[in-house]
Amino acid sequence: MTTEVTLPSTSASPTARQVWTRTRGIALALVVLLAAAVAIALVRSDSRHGELDPRSADPNGSRAVAELLADRGVDTRVVTTLDEAAAASGPDTTLLIAVPDLLTPTQQTRLHSAFAGSGGRTVLVAAGGVSVERLAPGVTADPATSLDTTLSPDCALPAARRAGTADTGGIRYSTTHVTADECYPSERLATLLRIPAPSGDGDTVLLGAPDILLNDRLDEQGNASLALQLLGSRPHLVWYLPSLADASATPEDERGFFDLLPSGWLWGTLQLFIAAALAALWRARRLGPLVPEKLPVAIRASETVEGRARLYRRANARDRAATALRSTTRTRLAPLVGVPVTQAHTPEALLPALSAHLQGDGQQSLHPLLFGPPPGDDASLIRLADRLDALESEVRRP
Repeated sequence: MTTEVTLPSTSASPTARQVWTRTRGIALALVVLLAAAVAIALVRSDSRHGELDPRSADPNGSRAVAELLADRGVDTRVVTTLDEAAAASGPDTTLLIAVPDLLTPTQQTRLHSAFAGSGGRTVLVAAGGVSVERLAPGVTADPATSLDTTLSPDCALPAARRAGTADTGGIRYSTTHVTADECYPSERLATLLRIPAPSGDGDTVLLGAPDILLNDRLDEQGNASLALQLLGSRPHLVWYLPSLADASATPEDERGFFDLLPSGWLWGTLQLFIAAALAALWRARRLGPLVPEKLPVAIRASETVEGRARLYRRANARDRAATALRSTTRTRLAPLVGVPVTQAHTPEALLPALSAHLQGDGQQSLHPLLFGPPPGDDASLIRLADRLDALESEVRRP
């Protein structure tokens, strides 16, 4: 019958205070990193709050131009859905699309169909190449933005000539087979484009940058004059702020997670992976055959034993010391009594052979000695060591 002995935990196991002492540096670093990430997110969210929103008084908002228009009898209404924007088109209405690139292709096509023959004015703010193809056919957006932000009108459009220089520098536009007023050129490409409707009094205005509409830029150059003339030609202004949550986006136009990531993320991730692999190779250990190395100082075996004993005593690890003594004794006794070393720690194999070799002590007296519980105090540990030594001496006796 085999008796399994469960060794109790000793004081060598780390306590909660020791674990906290060892890990508090890492925990503090993680807390600081998390706080910094939250602070950066809050700062970035605050800086982007209300951009191009006529209700916002933030530097990037457009409340100032909306109030100036109100003083001139133009009412401004904010809409956030495609259905509201399409329903508001008419000859007495100016429709401003704040961020055309947020619209899906289906939304862009529907919106163009709604205002194409309405007779009103449509203003596209910083429309990129994809949205321009559908919202202003015949116009091409140059991928390189203007380096100069403050430009001169250099065209015959009355609104531009009265405003003078303005901060229109941004996306540049060119036309193919379309009659248009090309104003505020930058490197021979216009940053403000007015395309008259083929029939009726309506037109489409493409503005390369939103600067003339922002609160903190409205009082510079001729920005206020140009903004008021472009947006105040009709008594009603519908300010369309596209939203990603608009239900008009059809399922096939919905963008997935990877579509929302900035361009180049795949190459950036690949570069990080290669850098991590190179760092792992640089820090990895080179495994190979063991190479004997001469110690700089010869240490006596007795000193090693005494040093380990002091460590066990300081940690109050009597159970580990007793386990080491018993395991070593069983390993040395097994070959002496004809038991393979692989079975030295199995009571069923070692104890009968040892009892037969001694011809005196039974298995009942040998089992507590070789497989018993750990001693309760230092004196019991010393007695255990003496008894194990005596047992080994007796087995080795001819």
